[in-house]
Formats: sequence, C-alpha cells, structure tokens
Amino acid sequence: MSQVLGLPNELPPEAAAFFSRTFRLLKDGGVPFVVGGAYAFEHYTDILRPTKDADLFLRRTDLDRALDALAAGGYGIESPFPHWLAKAHDGGQFVDLIFRSGNGMSDVDDDWLERGPLADVLGEEVRLCPPEELLLTKSFIIERERCDVADVLHLLLTVGPRLDWRRLLDRFGAHWRVLLAHVILFEYVYPGERERIPRAIVQALLDREAREQGAPPHPGRLCRGTLLSRAQFLVDVDRWGYRDARLDPENPMTPWDIAWWTDDADDAVRTR
Repeated sequence: MSQVLGLPNELPPEAAAFFSRTFRLLKDGGVPFVVGGAYAFEHYTDILRPTKDADLFLRRTDLDRALDALAAGGYGIESPFPHWLAKAHDGGQFVDLIFRSGNGMSDVDDDWLERGPLADVLGEEVRLCPPEELLLTKSFIIERERCDVADVLHLLLTVGPRLDWRRLLDRFGAHWRVLLAHVILFEYVYPGERERIPRAIVQALLDREAREQGAPPHPGRLCRGTLLSRAQFLVDVDRWGYRDARLDPENPMTPWDIAWWTDDADDAVRTR
C-alpha cells in the first residue's frame, strides 16, 4: 500500500492542485520521473517539512519531452541553469525538473527511476527518489545559506540499516571521503546508534583512508570545496591559486556553467 504524503491541507489548495496536475501531465506524457525533496524526505524520516515547490528527478534524455508535455498543459517553462535543472510554472507555482546535481555530479539514471518506493503524493501515485540517491545528493549540499548535513544524519538514523551500502559506495565513487565524513559525524551525534551503519562499511572506509595516508599527496593545488559550496570557496580559486574541481574532465560543467551558477549566489555568502 502506498504511503500518503504531502496531505493537501498542508499546502494552499492551488499549490496542491498544481503539483497533482504536474504529476498527471508527466505520467500521461509517458515521462518517467521520481519525486524527491520534502516528500521523499518525509517518507524515509517521518519529518514533515513545509515546502512551496516539488523536486522531480528525471533523465536528461527525457527533459525535452517533459517540458513539451508541461508546455502543452499551459505551463511556462525555463532553463535557468542548463547544466542541471529546468523549471515549469503556472501562476505563482513551480516545480524543478532535475537531471543532475548543481555541482555537475550525480546524473539521474535508470536506477533512480526504478528502485524508489511507490507513494501517494497529493492524491497521485508516484515513485519516490531512492534513499541512496537522496542521501548522495544531500551529502554535497554544505552551503552557508543551506546545509543538508542534518538531513543526511537523519536519513542514516532512520534508514541506515536498510540502505544498499555497496551501491551507495559505488555512487560516491572517488568522493567516498564525503560519505566517511558524514559517517563520523553520525557517530558523534548519535553515539548510541552506531549499529545503524554496518561495521564492515565503516571499517572499509577507515581502512581506505589509512591506505591513502601512506600515498603521495594529490599533485597540484586542487580545491574540491566547490563541489560542496558554489560560493564559500571562491577565494581559493580566485585568489589563492587552487584549481576548481568542477573543471575536471569527468565533470560536465563548462566554465560558462560554473560562472552562471556561481553568479547566482547571494553576495552575502561569498568568500572574498
């Protein structure tokens, strides 16, 4: 049975109707998608968070079809950040159509669309973002104005024993230290809940870190902080001579994407 999420009385009626219609338009258009954001987070943690929008994840190859379906339904569409999302709106309501993370990582693929649970969101049966992918994307959001560390720790607390940890490790790939950092913080915040993360996984991460300590340091001056915050490590790449990790060949962001995404950050959160 589907879990009922985002009860309409938690939203203005016009917002609930807009989201429900958006789900129907995409389903009728044959566009596969999953719902993330506050609704998926509520499903996994039972934490109900007021939200004014909806995060819909889909493959990049399905984005144009999704926008066509919503435009045919009378929505306005725009692509404010072409490297990771588009938006659809009707009146004052909008949804984000996301095909990768803002840092250029974590492209949506078939696993995103097939592994998440079904749930009733605002009266429509939809599939939710899988917990591994939800945790992955939140792990890299450590902005001054928005930090999802607490969300990651709550996910580890509530669904840690049920996560596909080997798959999660594969998702983090070369960025496994970010996962290790959250695991260590989890054990600090919840000292009585260590068993919620498999000991074998924790030991494997610690062993990997120990081996890396004996290896030569990374060549050159590289800053990966820009993968965690688009604004707080600008001083590193603009003044201190560090290379921006978003310009590595495996990251799809172009210098134009980086400039456009960075320029959108509020001046109050930038480093100078």
